[in-house]
Amino acid sequence: MGKYFKIGEISRMYHIGTDSLRYYEKIGILRPKRGENQYRLYRTEDIWRLNVIRELRELGFSMEQIGIYLKDHTVSTTRKLLEDELRMIHEKQEKLRRLQKNVKERVDMLAECVGKEMGKVKTCRLPDRRCHYIGEGYRQDEEMDVLIKQLLNKNPETLYVIGSNRIGSVILKENARNNQCREYSGVFMIDEEGEAMIPGGDYLSLSYQGDCGQNYKFLPELLNYAKKNGYRMASDVYEILWVDIHVSERVREHITELQFRVEKEK
Repeated sequence: MGKYFKIGEISRMYHIGTDSLRYYEKIGILRPKRGENQYRLYRTEDIWRLNVIRELRELGFSMEQIGIYLKDHTVSTTRKLLEDELRMIHEKQEKLRRLQKNVKERVDMLAECVGKEMGKVKTCRLPDRRCHYIGEGYRQDEEMDVLIKQLLNKNPETLYVIGSNRIGSVILKENARNNQCREYSGVFMIDEEGEAMIPGGDYLSLSYQGDCGQNYKFLPELLNYAKKNGYRMASDVYEILWVDIHVSERVREHITELQFRVEKEK
């Protein structure tokens, strides 16, 4: 009987819960013998099967796929399984490469925030920016959180809220001119796979630190600068959150950028 193992021994050996072992038995991929008092006894064959199950589960194979393989275990099916395993490994590597690129961009963005100049109007030329957009207005930050969740669902593999300067809201030109600086017509998240577009061109930009209620102070400054320097407002206002509650709970560390596209008055 030394070649048999009880369910508790197998559970400790493989760090698998006894409920999972019973489930494997229920669906037919493990078939332990029954000893005295109907105790489950696992043989060498069952241990081999557990090795296969654990490896394939870690790679993402379904229990159905594993069951089919174990029922028809040949050189041909093993080769096919290994080929599928290799493909899945490549897919995981590609996903990790994309994640690494995304995280690096966010680390670089937070490093850039350290040297970002606050409270000063700047002119810059920006390229076209693709984005996901929801044209639904809101006034409270809590309402924005719901809309952000909807945006994240557009592309869950590349869109994140931690350390991202891709999230923003739109203030209509008319609202900006009427000092309605916290009334938003929609939200966006910049993503190269987005279905909408923020047109490129010459932009005026101003960043500030702290509570975003300061829109009432800084947005008029941006508009006055445009008027004094012969610029015409050629787009709505894009309010981009560089640092918000998803990055820091300290409001004094929050960074907001206001920008809109301009054209020279003729």
